[in-house]
Order: sequence, then structure tokens, then C-alpha cells
Amino acid sequence: MLNQIRPALVLTVTLTLLLGVAYPLAITGVSQAALPYQANGSRIERDGTVIGSTLIGQNFTGPTYFWPRPSATGPDPYNAAASSGSNYGPTDKRLVDRVAEASQQLGGQNIPADAVTTSASGLDPDITPANAQMQVARVAQARGIEAGRLEELIASMTQLPVLGIFGEPRVNVLALNLALDELAPEAR
Repeated sequence: MLNQIRPALVLTVTLTLLLGVAYPLAITGVSQAALPYQANGSRIERDGTVIGSTLIGQNFTGPTYFWPRPSATGPDPYNAAASSGSNYGPTDKRLVDRVAEASQQLGGQNIPADAVTTSASGLDPDITPANAQMQVARVAQARGIEAGRLEELIASMTQLPVLGIFGEPRVNVLALNLALDELAPEAR
């Protein structure tokens, strides 16, 4: 029996060191060398303070900012600890009612789908250019800025599909709102 325990322990320790220490350290080293911004969470800093990440949405609710798509994380929007979609099917009355209510709050006609539906994770940081364009009049009025300048800002902040074919055009809401603050600071 001892002749079986020793090889089992050696294998366990070896695999633990290899897969639990060496491999993670190697992957961390490669990611830090090749893609340090992404490896560290794609954090956005202002004056040396981390204010967010381009990977996780934030809840902007005031009229002076562009709003993200709805969050499915319950009473605490964009809570990463509660990440999940709504899990409502397309015929679920709760989903239909929620979308109808959100559509009415936004004017009821020609509302982009991402303005009234959550993403699969409930934390999506991006909106479609159409969603951003829909909000231009509100933000322009609240900031006292010409709508044309906001449309130019949206166009400059729009990220195209990866390699031209993967994904859809999108606008990162946090990056857009930070650029908006630079373009037209809020009146304080």
C-alpha cells in the first residue's frame, strides 16, 4: 500500500505546483507583458484614482449623462456580485411588461432594443450608436450644448466590429460620459 501512496503524493504535489503555481504565474506574466491594460481590468483613472472599467457598466441616471442599457442585477444596478441576465424568455409576461414600461418612459416609438433590454451579464458597458443618438436631445438640453457636437462625439467614440465582422458597432458609456465631461463640463 505504501508503494501506491508515495507516487500518488508525488503526483499530487507535482501537479499542484505545476498547475496551481507555475502555470498561473506564466499566464499572468505573459498577459502583463503583452496586454497590461487589459490584464489589469481595463481600469480608467482620473487624477490617480480608479473611477471605473471599460469592461463593466456603471449606472448613470442624471439627465446630463448618457444612460447605459438597463441592468439585470436587481435593486443595486451594475452590481458585479449579482451578475446575471433576467432569464426571462421572449414570451414571458414579466419581460414583455418591463420592456413596454421602459419603452413608454423613453417615448414609446422607435426605441433601440438595447435601451429597454438587459444584456446577458446585466453589466454590459456598451450601448448601440442608435441608443446614444436617441439620448442626444436630452443630454444637449441638460448640458446646454449643441446636439451636433454630441453627435460628433458619439461618432468619434463609436467602436466598430472587431476585424470588421465580429460584433456590432458600440459606444462605451463610461468613456463617452468622460469625454462629455471634457467637452462640456456640468454646471456646478
